[in-house]
This record gives sequence, C-alpha cells and structure tokens, in this order.
Amino acid sequence: MMSLAERMPHTMAFPHALGTGIIVQSAERIDGDRRIDEFIDRYERVLSRFRDGSLASRMRRAEHGGAFTFPDWAGPLFDLYDLLCEATDGAIDPCVGEDLIRLGYDARYSFTLSPGAIPTVADSADTTGMIHATADSADPSRATPGSAGRPDTRSGTLGAIHGRPTWREDVTRTGKRGTTLVTRRPVSLDFGACGKGYLVDLIAAYLAPTSAPPSGGAVAQRATEGVSESTHAPDFVIDAGGDLRISSPTPVTVALEDPSDDSRAVGTASIAAGAFCASAPSRRRWTATTPDERTTVTVHHLLNAIDGLPVDDVAATWVYVSAAGTDASASTGTDRVPHETDDTAAHPDHDALLPYPTALADGLATALFVTDPNTLHARLDELHPELAFECAVLKADRTAVVSGGFPGTLFTA
Repeated sequence: MMSLAERMPHTMAFPHALGTGIIVQSAERIDGDRRIDEFIDRYERVLSRFRDGSLASRMRRAEHGGAFTFPDWAGPLFDLYDLLCEATDGAIDPCVGEDLIRLGYDARYSFTLSPGAIPTVADSADTTGMIHATADSADPSRATPGSAGRPDTRSGTLGAIHGRPTWREDVTRTGKRGTTLVTRRPVSLDFGACGKGYLVDLIAAYLAPTSAPPSGGAVAQRATEGVSESTHAPDFVIDAGGDLRISSPTPVTVALEDPSDDSRAVGTASIAAGAFCASAPSRRRWTATTPDERTTVTVHHLLNAIDGLPVDDVAATWVYVSAAGTDASASTGTDRVPHETDDTAAHPDHDALLPYPTALADGLATALFVTDPNTLHARLDELHPELAFECAVLKADRTAVVSGGFPGTLFTA
C-alpha cells in the first residue's frame, strides 16, 4: 500500500499560520503557495486578537463600542457562531476572548491572572469548590480548575454570569451579509473555536477548480491562470495543527492522540472525504500567576463561556463531518467564498454553512467540552438538520462516548 507521501507528493507549508502552522499535501502540483500565504496573513490581520492592528483588537480597545465592518468572507464564520451559541445555550461564545485575556492568554502571552479573575483559597481541605493553588502548595503547577470541584462562581470576574459581553446580547450584526458588527462597549472576540477550521475550508475552496478562490484580488486570477489543467479537484490533505480536511479516493488513517501522552494513540480513524477535527486542553495549557506572584494555577483554553472557567471533565474530543454534497460555491454561487467588498449580497442563511465542514467540525469539537453529545446532536438537528456529525468524547476519567457512525475505533486497553 502506498504511503500518503507517495500518493500526495506535492507539499505546501505555512509554518506560522494561526500559531500552529498549516501543511497542504496534494496529488497534483498546485502553484498557489504565495497567494494562499498572502490570504492567511490577511485573514489574521482581520480576525486575530493577537495582532495589534486587527479588527478584533480594535473592537476591544473601543471604549464606547462602534461599527466594525469585516470582509464578506467572514459572514459564514459569524453564521456558525450564531448557530453554536444557540445550540449550546451560550456556552460557546466568541466573546470569551476577554476571559482568556484575564486568565493570562493575552497578546503578550503574559500568563498573568487578572486580579480577582479566579477565586483561590489556601486551605486545600476547603470544600467550596474553589481552585486550590498557592505559593505554599506542595506542587502548585498541578493545581487545576476543578481540582476540588468547579470554583465557586459567586466570586471571580470571568464569564457571562459576571457581566462579560456576549455575542447574542452585546454584538449586533448588520449589513446585507451581516458582516458589520455593532457594539456599545469594548468586546474581545476570540475565534479559536472555529477560526482554524474555517481557514482550512477557504484553502480547500481554492484548491478545487470549480470553486471561487478565497480572497479576491490577485488570488481571484487563479481561475484564469490555473492551478492545473485538470477539470477535477485534486486529491489533497490539509492539516492545520490536527484539524484535517481530506479529499482522497483511498481513506487516510488518522491516529487519535492520547491527551495525557502525545507519544501514544487511543484509537484510529479512517477518513476519505470530509473534515476531522480534534480538541484537547493538553495542547494549550499554561501556568498563570497573580500579579503579586502569590498564587499559581494551571489553566487551559477550553472555557465554558457562561462562567468563563476551563472545563475539567472532558479530556479530548474528535468530530467528523462529511464533505458529501458540499461545494464552496454551491449554496449562493461563487460569491460564497471571500471577496474584498462588504455589502454586495444578501445576508446568508444557514445553508451557507454547508460548504464549511472543517469549520463545523472544529466548532463542534469545542462545543463537546461544554455540551453533552446527545444534547448537542439533538439541538443541531433541531436548528439545522442538514448539518450532521459523528463524534468521540474521551472523559477525564478515561471513559468514552462514541457515536454510531464515527469512522474510527478507540482502543479498549
């Protein structure tokens, strides 16, 4: 059997994309790495809260809010957040960026807790559910949110319950495509739940000759200058730090990484066409200290947006979304992929999400940390029955929940 490198010998690498890097492997040569690289930079200059001049950063600095117009290509991303906020009753919310900053995951990577962000106590025998981590602890680095149950949410400053802005109440979408965001106070958006998968789908649209390219301008010339002479979409695998979009006649085997030991696998999956995304706190975990350096706590980036705290009862999730019937130009014509104008088409409905299986899988992999898989499936079926998914959830106690159609197996020993 041929290896993936033999089946798809052409590689494009974007090592700095979104902090994790993106690798594209394809069966045919694709002469578009410079254009894709330029679009990745444009994508981050708009959406990344880590870029000082981005639109996302400007929204956080706007003392009295304002109207912020994003490119048209951001519309389906915002649609997806609308859907996930509704499906999880607000537990997934891009306004969680403010909580991450207060937990030390800011643009400077200060890893310093904001005063009062997390309630802490020194008495490890306390049973109020607060985080136990002090300078006198035997091993402060091992103290994690929930080590004595979830913290007492009556104190602290994190989450919607303490007045942090929310996507549904504090951000209004206006304009024909819903890409102008109106706020009345500073809002810190973090698109980490879906943003990486969404970029993968835009790159996939660029690779497919029948779809419009992802950024307008010079990239739009791809249709006339050509990626290849072929009239069919090339076989490819796009890997963005473990978030995968695969188009292959032969299934690709994917190892399911053990969240407690990245040298081991807890199972495998086999994917031929579609998106496969994983999420685990082990990849983005940091030790944060209070400004007085008296308290140290280990936290991670997978938060429940309602209380703003890291989730502690799920170890890892994997989500598969089929690409069958998806075409990035299918739902509303070729304008469904990015352009530089902001008001040239009707506001997209939920059908506009169909061409973005990786964004959906990425977002659902995060949503499964805050919502029971059966509940999430039922809610998604109620809100948007066309968007089906399969999943596996590994709990913190090493038990697992696996959906019937999940294209893989978890090892039992």
